[in-house]
Amino acid sequence: MSDPQDARTEPSAYALAREWWRKQRWYGRATRPLNRARLTVELARRQAYARGVVHGEALEMLRDGRLEIGPQVFLEPGVWITGGPDARVVIGEGTFLNLGVMVAASQRVEIGAHCMVANGCLITDSAHRYDDPDVPVPWQGFTSKGPTVIGDNCWLGANVVVTSGVTIGERCVIGANSVVTRDVPAHSVAAGTPATVVRTISYP
Repeated sequence: MSDPQDARTEPSAYALAREWWRKQRWYGRATRPLNRARLTVELARRQAYARGVVHGEALEMLRDGRLEIGPQVFLEPGVWITGGPDARVVIGEGTFLNLGVMVAASQRVEIGAHCMVANGCLITDSAHRYDDPDVPVPWQGFTSKGPTVIGDNCWLGANVVVTSGVTIGERCVIGANSVVTRDVPAHSVAAGTPATVVRTISYP
């Protein structure tokens, strides 16, 4: 005879609907017209602009000071900005984030002024933990090597990944599909996985 406590009961239709609505309210909050209007107002106050939905916690982070955006920052559709309760994200004036760029912070991510970040890039100061075999990976939280900083006037090609604890100096170019795992000195062109300096940018 089976133990009655082992029997699984199916949740009611009401419980399923309530759970779906709870998730929809949370994950879909950035797409709601009122929240999009609120974000537009917050960006306009900073002389910045988003051409479409900005996913993540951009609105909440702007309102409580965890996200700093300079004037003339431009965000293409699909940009994702997210950060924990103690995280801080800084995006300097005149910086352009293209389609599908994700900026994720657990401590601090800073992008300088007049940077171009091409479509599909990820800039983060953390990575998922995976060292506990008894806990599912999505529940293990994050680990970080420190803040991630990108200097002024940098250009990141498509699908570049910048990992935690990395500093990219001013006026650097990072080639498409590169993974930056260590510091890149100013005035450098770097590419590869992991990214290495290909040449130094010189001016007459």
